Amino acid sequence: MAAAMDQFGNPSSVHCEGRAARAMVERARTQVAAGLGADGADIIFTSGATEAAALALAGRNLKGAGIEHDAVAAWATLDLDADSEGRVDAPDPSISTVQLANSETGVVQEIPEGLAVCDATQAWGKLPVAFNWTGAEMALVSAHKLGGPTGAGALIMRRGCSVDPRILGGGQEMGRRSGTENVIGIAGFGAAVKAAVRDLENGVWNEVTKLRNILENGIAAGSHQTIFVGKDATRLPNTSCFACPGWKGETQVMAMDLAGFAISAGSACSSGKVRESRVLRAMGYDGETARSAIRVSLGPSTTEENIGRFIDAWTAARRRAVGRAV
Repeated sequence: MAAAMDQFGNPSSVHCEGRAARAMVERARTQVAAGLGADGADIIFTSGATEAAALALAGRNLKGAGIEHDAVAAWATLDLDADSEGRVDAPDPSISTVQLANSETGVVQEIPEGLAVCDATQAWGKLPVAFNWTGAEMALVSAHKLGGPTGAGALIMRRGCSVDPRILGGGQEMGRRSGTENVIGIAGFGAAVKAAVRDLENGVWNEVTKLRNILENGIAAGSHQTIFVGKDATRLPNTSCFACPGWKGETQVMAMDLAGFAISAGSACSSGKVRESRVLRAMGYDGETARSAIRVSLGPSTTEENIGRFIDAWTAARRRAVGRAV
């Protein structure tokens, strides 16, 4: 990214500086394709998975479940069923969109062959998965979910698939997304994918899984009423969603913020909105449980000491909250 900052050429220009910028964009495109197992697919760079979702879904009337991210739910008809573990039934994959992993619960789905759109935003970099394994026509990704910069992402498309451009102009990105490419963000995206693959191969996320289990065991020991969402399902290694009925999620977020921990009530993209979790409601949980759910995310830099301090802080805050309620 630092090298890209020094490269001021427009990647659509034919002069020397423009060609150098274009080389950076195409190198990143190759890195993304290789790292995400999308060899032979088209990589359309966007501002993130939200824009990629609009490009893939707008005007197609695809079906989804109530657990989908807001960026997908905005374009889909939410009439697919999700069970109590958050697994989705898509009888006709060709007209459906399904998450590979849920942003709030971390529950991982089986992706049916021939799926129209797969939202793989949360899963890539944390699970050994490749676009070419999914059997989907298109998939969404954001750079920051892989450790890259915000404001960069991509729509991955099988060759031969078509979309109607949402942004018109100079015809960049193979005519699918006009506008001068974000060379700095795209360069960071490519580098992040390469680093994410290395971490996955080195077993970094296996260690994160162990820490998540320590976290949940500690929380359960301090509060037997706590509900761990999707605990018996296959989940992302870094995501824990749990609810303490009667203690609102946003109150927990504020208490943990004061204790020095950044968590969220629901998806981080909508955490500024005070409302119950639409995802948990779609899974069959009642309103009180949905309003009391929080999501705790871990990462490669999380330590067992961090986990211990979080358990102590959360347990103490819960005791105070219960005491006030009584």
